[in-house]
Amino acid sequence: MSRNIANEIWHACDILRRDNNCTGIMEYIQHLSWLLFLRFLDAQEEEWEVRAKYAGKSYKPIIEKPYRWRDWARKEWNAEELLSFIHGNLIPYLKSLSGNSIRNTIRNVFSDLNVIVCASGYNLMDVLEIIDSIDFHDHEETFAVSQVYEELLRRLGQENRVAGEFYTPRPVIKFVVEVINPQIGEKVYDPACGTCGFLVEAFLWMEKKAKDTQDRDKLQEDTFYGQEKKPIPALLGLMNMVLHGIYSPKVVRKNTLEEDIRNPPERFDVILTNPPFGGKEGKHIQQNFPIKSQATELLFLQHVMKKLKLKEGARCGMVVPEGTLFRGGAFKSVKKKLLEDFNLHTIVSLPPGTFAPYSDVKTALIFFERPGPTREIWYYELKPPNWIDKEGKEREGTRFTKQYPIKNEHFEEVRRLYKVWNDYRKGIAKREDCISERSWIVSVDEIKQRDYDLSPRNPHSKNSEHMPEPADILASLIERKREIESLLEELRDILDNGHRESRSE
Repeated sequence: MSRNIANEIWHACDILRRDNNCTGIMEYIQHLSWLLFLRFLDAQEEEWEVRAKYAGKSYKPIIEKPYRWRDWARKEWNAEELLSFIHGNLIPYLKSLSGNSIRNTIRNVFSDLNVIVCASGYNLMDVLEIIDSIDFHDHEETFAVSQVYEELLRRLGQENRVAGEFYTPRPVIKFVVEVINPQIGEKVYDPACGTCGFLVEAFLWMEKKAKDTQDRDKLQEDTFYGQEKKPIPALLGLMNMVLHGIYSPKVVRKNTLEEDIRNPPERFDVILTNPPFGGKEGKHIQQNFPIKSQATELLFLQHVMKKLKLKEGARCGMVVPEGTLFRGGAFKSVKKKLLEDFNLHTIVSLPPGTFAPYSDVKTALIFFERPGPTREIWYYELKPPNWIDKEGKEREGTRFTKQYPIKNEHFEEVRRLYKVWNDYRKGIAKREDCISERSWIVSVDEIKQRDYDLSPRNPHSKNSEHMPEPADILASLIERKREIESLLEELRDILDNGHRESRSE
């Protein structure tokens, strides 16, 4: 390329950042996202128009005149007229769209979004000029924009604690997708898709296996499904998928937990997700689940279990807070059901700081599939690398941090050992070859003896007979605090109900 498109996108970010309406990273990424989306869609419509013409067919545009990018973004405006058109005409039009899946997606995003628009029309015109110069017909330029966008989402996750609830570190996503290994022809679902990292990575994984146009059309039309409660991550996720080549993703703005999961209307072959945890849901939401609980993480786990197809090979990889593994009560009931109905074959314990800086809650990756029941579980305890202190001494790594985040290379050993474990499950490898200082196998009978406590207890750990690391203690305390708060909330509800009943008598 004769120019560096990545540098120009970063320059557009700088312009937005100095505007009075876009001072924070959340604001300027949101603004950039809807502009990029409209620019990309216009380029895509140009291609669809040409294809229809060569096929001798008429083409009905998704966005009509004068609301197409080519109509208004390239027009000679003065600053005030441009802002007036966007606020008074363009955005209301986008909120009114309907008639097909793409139009409905646009409407859902813009109707539920407080759309960020530059305070200065001059800043906006400068940004429009940069974005209009992107050739979305050129694969290299589209790829460059997607790389910048990925980096923006990473920064958003690091710099904005609120963003942490819908951003998952890319190395975690890559590992989960690799273990699940989605295949062309399977439907892939994320019930809490956020910025769509899992769906994008699944697409990149499956795209490499596409053999012909039929396979590629299958990926575009009937493969990726996502639901997201909040409008901003829905917009960011939609843009993320579009930039990676998924032109009409089935991403729906919806509170997933509002679905009555006792009789799900649709099921999926593959589920990949990092649902929100730590939240609380009211009784009207809890009524949708067989086992009632305020904890969002437990409701999402039940949702996933019910949304997997009733066929051999339906499978899930998901992130859970470690409290899900050891807590009793409703958690025990769900875990018992999980072990009976599914094969929970793998649990990977992640160290504190994996989701730094926005969460210190210790988490784990769980992988389960149909059919059940579970007979034994392979555990792996992922550890950060050792580090060198100021005196030149090697110290054992205990946590990841914002400065030293989790990376792909930290999954090298678990990748290798998981392949052996998977071969052992197929009967072509030895059991002892998938056991190491960080990995071990536990029978379901032992889990039952522990009263369905699934938390990792490494029998090979040097610290097994000593005090745990401070980082582990802190993460455990945070999780215990959340558990106590949840129990107190449930007790308050019971007391409140009892008080109401006594008054009614």
